[in-house]
Amino acid sequence: GVSSFEREIRRLSAEIESLKNPQNLSASPHLDGLREENARLKYRLNILKRSLQDERSHCTKYMMNINQQLQEIFGEAIRASCPELDNPPLAVTPNQQAKFGDYQCNSAMAMAQRCIRPLYTEIIISFIYYMLFLSHFFFLSSGFINIHLKRTFVSKLLSNLLVNGVQPPPLASRKKVVVDFSSPNIAKEMHVGHLRSTIIGDSMCRLFEFLGYDVLRLNHVGDWGTQFGMLIAHLQDKFPNYLDVCPPISDLQAFYKESKKRFDEEEDFKRRAYQCVVKLQSKEPDFIKAWNLICDVSRKEFQKVYSCLDIQIIERGESFYQDMMTAVVKEFEEKGLVELDEGRKIVFAPGQSIPLTIVKSDGGYTYDTSDLAALRQRIFDEKADVIIYVTDSGQGTHFQVVFAAAQMIGWYDPQVTRVEHAGFGVVLGEDKKKFKTRSGDTVRLMDLLDEGLKRSMDKLKEKDRDKVLTLEELTKAQTSVAFGCIKYADLSHNRINDYVFSFDKMLDDRGNTAAYLLYAFTRIRSIARLANIDDATLRKAAETTEVLLDHEKEWKLGKCILRFPEILQKILDDLLLHTLCDYLYELATTFTEFYDSCYCVEKDRQTGEVVKVNMWRMLLCEATAAIMAKGFDILGINPVQRM
Repeated sequence: GVSSFEREIRRLSAEIESLKNPQNLSASPHLDGLREENARLKYRLNILKRSLQDERSHCTKYMMNINQQLQEIFGEAIRASCPELDNPPLAVTPNQQAKFGDYQCNSAMAMAQRCIRPLYTEIIISFIYYMLFLSHFFFLSSGFINIHLKRTFVSKLLSNLLVNGVQPPPLASRKKVVVDFSSPNIAKEMHVGHLRSTIIGDSMCRLFEFLGYDVLRLNHVGDWGTQFGMLIAHLQDKFPNYLDVCPPISDLQAFYKESKKRFDEEEDFKRRAYQCVVKLQSKEPDFIKAWNLICDVSRKEFQKVYSCLDIQIIERGESFYQDMMTAVVKEFEEKGLVELDEGRKIVFAPGQSIPLTIVKSDGGYTYDTSDLAALRQRIFDEKADVIIYVTDSGQGTHFQVVFAAAQMIGWYDPQVTRVEHAGFGVVLGEDKKKFKTRSGDTVRLMDLLDEGLKRSMDKLKEKDRDKVLTLEELTKAQTSVAFGCIKYADLSHNRINDYVFSFDKMLDDRGNTAAYLLYAFTRIRSIARLANIDDATLRKAAETTEVLLDHEKEWKLGKCILRFPEILQKILDDLLLHTLCDYLYELATTFTEFYDSCYCVEKDRQTGEVVKVNMWRMLLCEATAAIMAKGFDILGINPVQRM
């Protein structure tokens, strides 16, 4: 409070005065040092005051990352108290137990061991007294500093959020991000592994887009290679007039199997298949047309999945990089990085035991070559600052070697360009074995999505929603729940782990599921509607009504809402989206506690008429819904008005 603040100022002033007093000069042999220190502190203090004022003047529109702000403040204070430390330890974390405050800085202990002077605590205190959003903080003997936020500060930030909407903190610079995800193979079914890559990759893109980055979403489809020889040869036999009449291939999967069978059994067919590959690679028009026809059949199939899941993605398959591969091989050769091994050209990267094969003994290129070419194109042509590959963890080693080779040849510096493989575990069935149909085939994705729609309709009917919703509302709720649940079930698990696919679990409306969150969201959205409060009234209230946080559940909810930017920052660092799911679940349960304890609307017991609206509580409902809506948006989930 004010008195302790005044006391501290008086103490510091007295200290400064005593230093000015000539009688005390002899008492201090280190006077010059102290004077210098004093001048430096005053200078730092002024910088801090000024930056805090700047912060205040422009922090209204965007959501503030409170944790980051605290880290900056503590960082400044620590550097002032211990300028001799190069890289002072700095850790600010949310407090697990509310009674100890909201955040905790536990750097003091680590500093005490490294700092020469004991005076650091004094200075940290004097710095933090200038903080505008702390009500108080305590030093604990354990070396932790517990930080309590001011209610007025939290209230002000909530008002900003309500007036301006959910705005991310501004970026220092707009970076270019390339995300390579989904990436199925032409002429093969998309399977659950592609589903994971598609859902996780799309959500990462949505996060980067919301934060203001320039995002390029790439579908690195397998649209080139020797398998096209047998497919084209089979096409020529089965539909000889394919150049004039579009061949009616409805089941590409069966077509692929037929051609594979012939390739394995008929020598003559095998020879023709190899000739077709050569002709395709030399870009003969008729063969390019056949190749395009086959790719188009696959594209239509993929697009059905993308349309269901609302995925935007640009196809740029392996074929796009064909002409760049020769240059890549040449560059490695010119720099003397290629070794010959039984006719193959291989590259060893530092620290990697497995080499890359960039040219096979028959002169053909490999995955290694095309992945190097793609990485080079993304760095130099796309000028990407961040490149993320979303594929299963099994490809982790491969990418590790590719990235090491690219660094070795000098394409990028990992301190400047972030190139990362975001791997994920396999999808298991409920029996904890690899996810397959009863007959042991891979599960077709469209069948899986249709099954989801059927299950979600059953669930809605079980809750008698078909009796209260119009047919249009019911269908919207059905797709929202079905696809929302499939996405959320995947995203709410740590992507690194294997994940058990279970419709029963994902459609359960208890626990951390999309079904629970979507119902909770619809309920929050309906509170104002049922109290006959329209949007205009809420907008006006946001500008004029103070958000009171006197009740402990209001206070808890208010602080939970404001943690949103910290959560997004963490995901930006580790690309683990389950953190956002955990946060949304915590927000929904914290809201339920608040709603059960605090009346938003008070009604007459007899007539049921609204007697009183506690507008600040309605605003807390609005702020919760705004954050949930933005969270859903990042996860690619589409909530509906009524469920």
